[in-house]
Amino acid sequence: MKYDYITDGAEIYRRSFATIRAESDLARFSENEDRVAVRMIHACGSTDLAADIVFSENACSAAMTALQGGAPILVDTNMVASGVTRHRLPAENEIVCLLRDESVADLAKQIGNTRTAAAVELWGERIDGAVLAIGNAPTALFHLLEILQDKPWRPAVVLGMPVGFIGAAESKEALIANDLGLEYIAVRGRRGGSAITCGALNALTLPSE
Repeated sequence: MKYDYITDGAEIYRRSFATIRAESDLARFSENEDRVAVRMIHACGSTDLAADIVFSENACSAAMTALQGGAPILVDTNMVASGVTRHRLPAENEIVCLLRDESVADLAKQIGNTRTAAAVELWGERIDGAVLAIGNAPTALFHLLEILQDKPWRPAVVLGMPVGFIGAAESKEALIANDLGLEYIAVRGRRGGSAITCGALNALTLPSE
């Protein structure tokens, strides 16, 4: 049996983005925000995601400037690290995930939190000036905000997109409401995850249009 479907990759890409633009309300976004939002929507297949995407005022410009300047990308899980299109990185930026560090399990017990939160604890001073991408664990995002209350480090931007039913929505609202001066890109509600996070990250590695 032969199925009738489009086999031209470029045409699939073109039609996909045309569909996103036809079905999504993108009017409130700036040019760079629009580009990031479209790729986030493309990553999850839900055009209504546009209503839940939130950018701080200078999030895109701060992220793009940091990446072009060689800032590292710190991520909460290896799934996010694997989804970054490395050949597009403007300065061969280092991608750091410490979830498999041998000290994580003991540190998690010490701080009374999850392994992903402990991995964020290990980021330490590398946070300062970095692009942070949290796409899976609400505890990682909550703990990051706790750490930054007591430290002078400030990341270039925080992509806060953890997914889930327990703490995900609340952690992202805490990021959006932060009084630490953090630039952020977030997805309100339960939705998020590695694919959406990488969609945003990969869009930010492209030159300004």
